[in-house]
Amino acid sequence: MPQANLLNDPLPIQEKLAWLRLARTPNVGPITFYKLVEAYGTPSRALEILPELAKRGGRKKPLVAPDADAIKKEYEALSKIGGDIITARCPNYPLALGAIDDAPPVISVLGNPTLMNQHCIAMVGARNASVNGRKMAQTLARDLGQHNQIIVSGLARGIDTAAHQGSLDAGTIAVVAGGIDVIYPEENTRLYEEIKERGLIIAESALGQKPFAASFPRRNRIVSGLSKGVIVIEATMRSGSLITARLAGEQGRDVYAVPGSPLDPRAAGPNHLLREGATLVRHAQDILEAINNFSGQSLRESYEPKPFIHPPVSNDFTLEENLAPDVQETILSQLSFSAITVDELIRACHLSIPAVQTSLLELELAGRVKRLPGGKVSLLQEQ
Repeated sequence: MPQANLLNDPLPIQEKLAWLRLARTPNVGPITFYKLVEAYGTPSRALEILPELAKRGGRKKPLVAPDADAIKKEYEALSKIGGDIITARCPNYPLALGAIDDAPPVISVLGNPTLMNQHCIAMVGARNASVNGRKMAQTLARDLGQHNQIIVSGLARGIDTAAHQGSLDAGTIAVVAGGIDVIYPEENTRLYEEIKERGLIIAESALGQKPFAASFPRRNRIVSGLSKGVIVIEATMRSGSLITARLAGEQGRDVYAVPGSPLDPRAAGPNHLLREGATLVRHAQDILEAINNFSGQSLRESYEPKPFIHPPVSNDFTLEENLAPDVQETILSQLSFSAITVDELIRACHLSIPAVQTSLLELELAGRVKRLPGGKVSLLQEQ
């Protein structure tokens, strides 16, 4: 697939808004977003064909993209508070984040966006962190910052808050679960304002959107995706921090853990990660040594921008327009609520690659299947 020259490819504002509009469209997840752009060249063209694709996928109600005027108003409101949107085809989109399968096509930013493309380390942990846990997080963040590492976290209570506080002087990135203008928790309002002035705030959700349950795992994949490693300090076995660590491993990032007493439930997560092969952390030097020993160069330097194609559309990705009526039923019969790879699906269905690609696009837009990172797909449970 031909690669766009991202550094010499400024995006006109109307096309930038089309990216935002397609990203805000129901049933268009990040992976399907990229497949649509790959198939149709631009989000503008994809938006034109969406209703027909969803109808062919069995959607009963028309699939309606957000109103173009509403998208423009969101962008203007974001600009008014000093923010901007950055698409995955903009030259300043973070390369590390663009390397993951389900990188957000559009992010909102507030503050200093140059921090995204520096050396980033994520730090996560318990919201009900102990005094020692918070102290450890703040000290690690400060010491890593003194070695030109940008700390990324989620602006939550506890470890996140301590990590941001410790790294304010060197630069810190807060990835929020809701809209970029929604401060959660409210007790971090002052910290939010400090990060806005001295660091960077990132959001994938629409302006004004309050956080909801599903938005936190989406936030976590960005925290790990921006970083070359994730440090876990105090986390129970069922915590979001362990989800972030799992995502980091799936994304090819290093996982670091600070050990704790087996008598403290908050140490169960880090201790489990250490048993699974995470790097034990006593102080910042343990992390810096691991980074410096990684094949002699920064992991960050090996990232490649996510490729995008321009018209004419590449022949590497084609869609079949006139599928037999039973193709979708054949695909659905092979799927369950447990994910399988698209390659497995193709072999099981004995269908061509274009036929499966076309049907999966139509079925996801119809709200019947879900595309997942790692080239996987599953049925989508009805709401």
